[in-house]
Amino acid sequence: MSYTKFVAPLVRANSGSIRKLRISPARCRSTVASTKTREEKEQQQQQKTNGCTVVEAAPVELISQSRKATKAPLSKTHIDFENTQEAYKSKGNIELLRSLLVFKLCTFDILVDKNKELMDLSRKLLGQWMFEKLMKMTFYGQFVAGEDHNSIKPLIRKNEAFGVGAVLDYSVEEDLTQEEAEKKEMDSCVSEAEKESPGADHREKKYKAHRQFGDRRGGVISARTYFYADEAKCDMQMETFINCIKASGGASNDGFSAIKMTALGRPQFLLQFSEVLVKWRRFFNFLSAQQGKSQMTVLEQKLELEQLKLFLVLPLFSFFSFGFIFSCLTSRTIDLLDWNSLINDTTKISNLLMVPNLQTGHLEPLLNIFTEEEERQMKRMLQRVDILAKHAVENGVRLMVDAEQTYFQPAISRLTLEMQRKFNREKPVIFNTYQCYLKEAYDNVTLDVELSRREGWYFGAKLVRGAYMYQERARAKEIGYEDPINPDYEATNRMYHKCLEYVLEEIEHSRKANVMVATHNEDTVKFTLDKMNEMGLSPTENKVYFGQLLGMCDQISFPLGQAGFPVYKYVPYGPVNEVIPYLSRRAQENRGIMKRSQRERSLLWKELRRRLLAGQIIYKPVY
Repeated sequence: MSYTKFVAPLVRANSGSIRKLRISPARCRSTVASTKTREEKEQQQQQKTNGCTVVEAAPVELISQSRKATKAPLSKTHIDFENTQEAYKSKGNIELLRSLLVFKLCTFDILVDKNKELMDLSRKLLGQWMFEKLMKMTFYGQFVAGEDHNSIKPLIRKNEAFGVGAVLDYSVEEDLTQEEAEKKEMDSCVSEAEKESPGADHREKKYKAHRQFGDRRGGVISARTYFYADEAKCDMQMETFINCIKASGGASNDGFSAIKMTALGRPQFLLQFSEVLVKWRRFFNFLSAQQGKSQMTVLEQKLELEQLKLFLVLPLFSFFSFGFIFSCLTSRTIDLLDWNSLINDTTKISNLLMVPNLQTGHLEPLLNIFTEEEERQMKRMLQRVDILAKHAVENGVRLMVDAEQTYFQPAISRLTLEMQRKFNREKPVIFNTYQCYLKEAYDNVTLDVELSRREGWYFGAKLVRGAYMYQERARAKEIGYEDPINPDYEATNRMYHKCLEYVLEEIEHSRKANVMVATHNEDTVKFTLDKMNEMGLSPTENKVYFGQLLGMCDQISFPLGQAGFPVYKYVPYGPVNEVIPYLSRRAQENRGIMKRSQRERSLLWKELRRRLLAGQIIYKPVY
């Protein structure tokens, strides 16, 4: 199949939308904003390029300064994270003692490493009723809100009374053995073509299933894991998400609900579509390098169409006919966003799975065979995503799409972006998650912000550091591809702050971006508050949210909430026995946190001593 035959119908379908993607000179601002140092920005204030001012730091500041000049300056907000009375005023003394006990237990390696076996033994010795009572007094009571959407309402309402909202997350997972997980993964990620003719396709090893990493739970914290069984199971999980969305709408006025794409369909499609997206972007980078632009930032790389036509008449690419594409574009250049628009998610899925071969110059199918059943499975996955988004709109709930492994993530981000295009027209409903431990995090954020700006929809982001680092590093090393993770924690911090500052600048500029700062890092929270003060971003605008896990970092969440900032707890719920895998991960994660810092435990002790000295032996929160 030639490139022309594949892309021609897409361009005809999208020619109107592609024209709309041209960015006017007046909006040159943040194609380059935040990508250079302040000194470089000052030097470039005087530069001109093709009659259009390179609008960088200074013009952005002039826009915001002119806006601020018309209104009274906002008073700066300072949060005292040492004030334990404010931090724990929503907690009774028993709850404080429970937190101290659980956090202390998490520091013992033997208890954490054997937590699953110890819980199984406790269940046998105590019986189911006593075991559940014990769990609700300790780990379950600390990290899980309740067993169903009705039992969690009192906790949600109490937290809301103290300024803290909820991101509901139904945390039930299958309790599979490693062998069962590996079998499910290989069955669901290997296509019929691969089964019939192993090695005969054009797949890259990063985007193929490997049995030694088939159990995606290994080395993962803070993330649920779903394994595909069949389409009926996906429908059941979609219904669970719908119930979660309805519960969020019924329990609060402005809640979030979290979903995971791997719960909604056969992950084979996510692997394949991710590979296609990466290869098309790599082809753009190849063409960009031919024009000497490989050193530019991702949004500065613009292919000159005249040069591209000359390049593509070489024998290697003589079959490429880009004339029909160029005739659809009013500009003389094409950037990565224009390029991405050539892949239309509404076309036949088997046609989407076509990739350019730089060696042969032909467009080739990623798979030799793509069966009708595989086509139906992929379409049902897209339909489930669309149904969830519609339910979120109907219930006044914002939908948070969780990030997953890098070999799934390009497809997940693209599908989320399509949902944002459709549902974020009037307000932010769909939020994408960006893992800042990835080397490409900043490029991904800037590209998506720019697309939202061009097309006029609300950008919604959740920024996290990431949950799959150990697994991703081990997989890259073992299979033999580039490690996608930043080299160290400091580099990840810098990446997080860089992405955050970029989105905050976009909020300052247009007020159409929204971001959730999902972190337990107090320094990052302080960084955000400082930037908001500098930019005059008021917490009451509800553009910048903060997020932490239930049962952790209350000394951050509740002072922010009581100061008027929109802050949310990730609120897991589900039956005791079915959230054991979640609780096991909480223990693993808290071991690392509690060994690195005694801060949270010292603050808990400080508040208990204060209450005892004040005669508050029995303390009951008033709300």
